[in-house]
Amino acid sequence: MKIAVLIKQVPGSESALPIDSEGYWVDESSVTFVMNPPDNYALEEALLIKESNDDVEVVIVSMGPLRVQKVIREALAKGADRGIHILEQDITEKDPLVIAKRLSNAIKSEEFDLVLTGLQSDDTGMGQTGVLIGEILKMSTATLAVETIIQEDHIRIKRELESGWFQWVQLSLPASISIQSGLNTPRYPSLKGIMGAKKKEIHSLSATELSKEETLQKVNNVFVPQTNKQTEIIKGDIDQIVSRIIEILRTDIKVI
Repeated sequence: MKIAVLIKQVPGSESALPIDSEGYWVDESSVTFVMNPPDNYALEEALLIKESNDDVEVVIVSMGPLRVQKVIREALAKGADRGIHILEQDITEKDPLVIAKRLSNAIKSEEFDLVLTGLQSDDTGMGQTGVLIGEILKMSTATLAVETIIQEDHIRIKRELESGWFQWVQLSLPASISIQSGLNTPRYPSLKGIMGAKKKEIHSLSATELSKEETLQKVNNVFVPQTNKQTEIIKGDIDQIVSRIIEILRTDIKVI
C-alpha cells in the first residue's frame, strides 16, 4: 500500500505576521514557519496505518518554496519513507483548484492507494485540497474522518457530523481522505529519526511545469483590521428598528 500525505508549511501561531509594503501578503522574512498543525494529524494517521499493516510506504508531498523542505524532513524524521517537493520559485499559489491540479499531476503516476490531508490550512483555511484531488484523480472521497480502518481493498471511515452525530462509510481504494484534527496524538521525531531523515530521498518537481493554468482566485489585499467601539441606541417602532439594523449591517459593518 502506498499512502501520500499532503503537508503544508504555514506561519506559526505565535509568529509575528507583518504585512509587506505592497499589502499583498505577509512579510515572510519575519515569519517563523512550521508544519500545518491539521496536517500533523494526517501524517500520524498514515504512520499508524503503516505500523498496523505490512508493506506500507508513506510519501510526503508538499508544495512551496525551498524552505518547505524543512517540514518534509520533519515528516521523514517521524517515520515517512520519502518526500516529493513541488517547488514554487516566485509567489506561492493560493487558488485551491490550481493547487489541487498541481498536486494531482505530481502524484497521479505514483498510483497511491490513499491520499491523506489535514482538515484545512492554518493560513488561508480553504479546506478544499483533499476533495478536489479526489475528484480530479477519480478517487473515493471522504472528509472529517475521526477513525480509519483498512480492510483489504477498501477503507472504513468514521466521519464527524453536526450536533454530536457520527457516520460510518466504506470507500473503495484508491481514496482521498481529509482527516479531522484531534483523532490521534501526533508523535515527536526521535534523534534516530532525525539522523535517518537526512538520507531519505526528496524528489523535486517544478510547480509551473505541473500546471500552467490561469489562477482564477486571487488575494488582492491583506490588512490588519482596525477596531473601534461605538454604541448606538436605536429607537422607534419595530419597522424603524429593523430598517436601521439592516442599514447598519449593509453600510457600516458590510456583512450583507
